[in-house]
Amino acid sequence: MYLALVSVKATRMSKELRDNIFQQLDELVLIDPHTHINALDPASHNLADILGYHYYTELSHSAGMPKSRIEQPGLDPKEKVGRLIENFGPIDNTIQYSWFIEMAQRLFGFEGDTVTKDNWEGLYDSASEQMAADDWTDTVFAKSKLESVFLTNDFDDPLEGFDTKKYIPCLRTDDLVFHLCKPEVRERLENATDLEVGSAAQLREAIGKLFAHFKANNVKACAISLPPSFTPTQVSDARADTAVAHLCQDGPEASDSDKAAAANFVFWTLAEFCVEFDLPFDLMIGVNRGVYADGVFQGQDLYDSRVSLIQYQEVLNAFPQVTFPISVLASVTNQELVSYSWIFPNVVANGHWWYSNTPAFIEQDTAARLEAIPRTKQIGYYSDMYKMEFALPKFAMYKRILAKVLSERFVIDRNWSEEKAIELGLQVLRGNVETIFSM
Repeated sequence: MYLALVSVKATRMSKELRDNIFQQLDELVLIDPHTHINALDPASHNLADILGYHYYTELSHSAGMPKSRIEQPGLDPKEKVGRLIENFGPIDNTIQYSWFIEMAQRLFGFEGDTVTKDNWEGLYDSASEQMAADDWTDTVFAKSKLESVFLTNDFDDPLEGFDTKKYIPCLRTDDLVFHLCKPEVRERLENATDLEVGSAAQLREAIGKLFAHFKANNVKACAISLPPSFTPTQVSDARADTAVAHLCQDGPEASDSDKAAAANFVFWTLAEFCVEFDLPFDLMIGVNRGVYADGVFQGQDLYDSRVSLIQYQEVLNAFPQVTFPISVLASVTNQELVSYSWIFPNVVANGHWWYSNTPAFIEQDTAARLEAIPRTKQIGYYSDMYKMEFALPKFAMYKRILAKVLSERFVIDRNWSEEKAIELGLQVLRGNVETIFSM
């Protein structure tokens, strides 16, 4: 009986400690270092904008809802929400469902803990009314305790019509590296730079002009999503000239070797300009596109465990001046990322991306990073959101996990003071974002 009482008391003390640490972390105003927000239309207009997020459509489809019911052409937004909620029973155990409930409660004033066929219409109408307010985006920023968000900008984005200190540009380069064979991509590049791109020298000049344009508009990073098959290596200008010429001549029918040579040349050139313009190069590694061909929109891609960071050894060694915040798609790759961040001064562990963005994986990966990587070399979390409303529940989830790891593994296990643990939490939540991205 005595031991049982001691155990209960210790559990209560641990819970109280976690709650105290969470409350301190939750006061922090954040910078979100990776989103897909449209700065010209950042917040949702109705619940269909929220539940149309691929997490909900792919989970519902996986649980048996026909794709045709989700993606019917011309489907009314309210009807779409009703259909999804009627089929939410099988997914109410998921963390994504918890995000939706927390969002509904804290942003829209919903008082229940489950959204059902009996109460969803009231929530829909109330949310739509609140979202129609002119200051809704500002309200979401305030309630989410967000100061600014990083964007994901196409290379030819004019970067006009928004405050680049609140919506911070990030140069996304996937098209330049992997789709230069497409005439429309080359045309976009030529239109954006007023330069022809028929040779390696011209291509390098055009890329440099893009960097100058983004730098003049407060860019804070260059970024790319990378397939598991890609292994960046330096190629000569002569080989790049041949490859670019063949891409211009043959388009998508160009040989795989020419596509690979051009991709490597562009990737290497991006890293060179990251040196010149003093920008971090965000690498998001491991996504295999189109695995599930019949999946819903954005619900076709999966991680591929065949990826290894050894594929990036050449570029990491070649560019010690460039900071590489690296995201891996799955928790199974996290130990390798921890090891690379442990050894390479220019490698930073970045966020908990996509399929590793659930509490079980986040807790394990966060603990490994905090125990093994210098505290200055890890970015705790980013939302990866498409609409602003997702910041609040996603960051809340991470802060709860972070508080749990700090309380149990640092205060209890290692006898840190609560204040010291909170200081570490604040650093990985915001401090490192400011220093790594030169805010």
